Amino acid sequence: MKITRISAYRVELPLHEGSYKWSGGKSVTVFDSTIVAVETDAGITGHGEVCPLGPFYLPAYANGVRAGIAELGPHLLGEDPTQLGKLNRTMDAALLGHPYVKSGLDMACWDILGQTTGQPVCVLLGGRYGDDVPLYRAISQEAPDAMAGRVAGYRAEGYRRFQLKVGGDPDVDIARIRAVSAVLHPGDRLVADANTGWLMHEAMRVVRAVRDVDVYIEQPCRTYDECLSVRRHTDHPFVMDENIDSLEMLLRGHADQAFDVVNLKISKLGGLTKIKQARDLCVALGVAMTLEDSWGGDIVTAAIAHVAHSTPPELLFSTTDFNSYVTVSTADGAPQRVNGRMAASTAPGLGVRPRMDVLGGPVVVVE
Repeated sequence: MKITRISAYRVELPLHEGSYKWSGGKSVTVFDSTIVAVETDAGITGHGEVCPLGPFYLPAYANGVRAGIAELGPHLLGEDPTQLGKLNRTMDAALLGHPYVKSGLDMACWDILGQTTGQPVCVLLGGRYGDDVPLYRAISQEAPDAMAGRVAGYRAEGYRRFQLKVGGDPDVDIARIRAVSAVLHPGDRLVADANTGWLMHEAMRVVRAVRDVDVYIEQPCRTYDECLSVRRHTDHPFVMDENIDSLEMLLRGHADQAFDVVNLKISKLGGLTKIKQARDLCVALGVAMTLEDSWGGDIVTAAIAHVAHSTPPELLFSTTDFNSYVTVSTADGAPQRVNGRMAASTAPGLGVRPRMDVLGGPVVVVE
């Protein structure tokens, strides 16, 4: 089997709640997502998706995805999309870095492999555990009372795990954590995610002020060393995210005891092949994980579901359903939230069928 054509489509994904806000005053109202189609000479087409969280979150931006596909695509024509290890080495040799560019291409090739073998991607990633997986809900940054007020509505939708967006003024963040914690029920789980927004002294103030609160602290500062310093001064369970962008950083963090939970994102690492490597390493090391991506719609959500559903449940801290946040559906067959949980498709591949009336015409074609 050979790749004969690669196409990229641009889709805007508005939010049900109007905007999404996090540390440093960052916000997005409409996400710019790229859907990738990889066609083969066997008549099988696979699909992937990449949706950066704006250009100011990770070293990734929406136009860069499409420019990168135009640059990288010609090197993949004629390659066998089912030979994922070889394909990734080809991509890494042709384009240094830029893992987010490679993510949708790799995802589409896993979709092809699943369709070719008649297996869901989660089976190919290691096997399906249980019936479904637990979801968290991100609480966009607002005033403390407003953030606390959203919990009841999210809990009515079945969520029991809440990721509170902090990383602003320390005094306000302390109030946010306490306000949300006060409305939690037994069995709920709270993560205060600063998304690199605090300086070290600010992070220290916050963790000391909420020492009596049952809360996880996620990525308080920008650099790895800053986060490690905070980690060593608090007994809160600790999550690392933005700095864990490679196997090297994952191994370093484990050796330094820098985290209790690690957040692995598909496009941050470079696709399903790379996140499987990191996920399997965490399983071997006994490290719990949040498995997700930066953002996306139906296709990213499908990929997340397959990764999460093929992970031992005791090591799956949480995952997410981005397609429930946005107003536009780009594919049929994607997982849908049911009582705060979702399940990967049992159909071959990712189990999604893009809605071409939504995608429109391609903005990049390589053939």
